Amino acid sequence: MNDENRMITIDGKEYNFEELEDNQKAMVNHVASLNNKIAQARFDLDQLTVAQDAFSKMLIASVNETQSETDSGE
Repeated sequence: MNDENRMITIDGKEYNFEELEDNQKAMVNHVASLNNKIAQARFDLDQLTVAQDAFSKMLIASVNETQSETDSGE
């Protein structure tokens, strides 16, 4: 879709992107870019949270295994 036909909604009202002032167009582009960055950051945070959980579980299992070996060796 080109900018001529691009309709955007601001505060519940539709506007033709091409009819906005240049500074308004820039703000629309900033908001869209920031929305994309926020979505990417949430995606990255989900990955990091899952990875942190996995490493924590592996650490606990390793410590428990070492403790079990130590206990049975005594």
